Amino acid sequence: MRFAPFVPIFAVLIASMASPAWAITNGSADEIAHPEVGAVLGHKPNPDGTWSYCTGTLISPTVFLTAAHCGNPGEKNARVSFSSRYKRGDKVYTGRYVPDKRFKEKRDLYDMAVVVFSTPIPDITPAKLPTEGMLDRLKADDSLKTSRFTPVGYGALGPVKGTHGKEFDYNDTRNQASISFKKLTRAWLELSLGSKDDGSTCYGDSGGPNFLEGATTDLLVATTISGDDDTCKSTNFDYRLDTPSARQFLGKFVTLP
Repeated sequence: MRFAPFVPIFAVLIASMASPAWAITNGSADEIAHPEVGAVLGHKPNPDGTWSYCTGTLISPTVFLTAAHCGNPGEKNARVSFSSRYKRGDKVYTGRYVPDKRFKEKRDLYDMAVVVFSTPIPDITPAKLPTEGMLDRLKADDSLKTSRFTPVGYGALGPVKGTHGKEFDYNDTRNQASISFKKLTRAWLELSLGSKDDGSTCYGDSGGPNFLEGATTDLLVATTISGDDDTCKSTNFDYRLDTPSARQFLGKFVTLP
């Protein structure tokens, strides 16, 4: 399954339509920078021969955070690889897939899911989660407007011209970019291309992390959910992890700061 259906968020939050899952453009290969970020793999290859269809992040030795819209109805298990460039035969971990029960496909709220592994993932340090209301505090002291964020994911590297019109370039590689702050709402961190150096997310990065750049590179503050265009060059809508609502779900699986 390359494209997991979800509802894109528009500024007025009232439009609804079916659309594919969201990847990194104008970025670079992540290599070993974020080993805690993994790819969610299909049970068979996509038509182009690649395997990944969503992204996620290890948040405890046994818990991997991704998006609820990455799972099919009734999904019980998910396969995850932490290879920086997945190749068939690389180590794959299978865990129990648990979406937030509050998530509904026609709404983006509560778009979180975890993959729970029966044994700890070895040799990978999990990402850190934010304290409650952390982004609100950064907004209050005016530091959020100049903050930058690092999205990471295994999705498309952007649209390319194909034999049947616009297509997307996938290669099962973990990539990263840097992106500017745009807006903070009760549930969403909006990030946008404010300069020519900004990258973006695209199809296939759903569930992937957005790290706050600064003193630490592993502070996961929001997960990639959607965008407001189909060329992967506009506003990213990312689900905040510092809200009481998000923490209510996460707290069932990990100890929160």
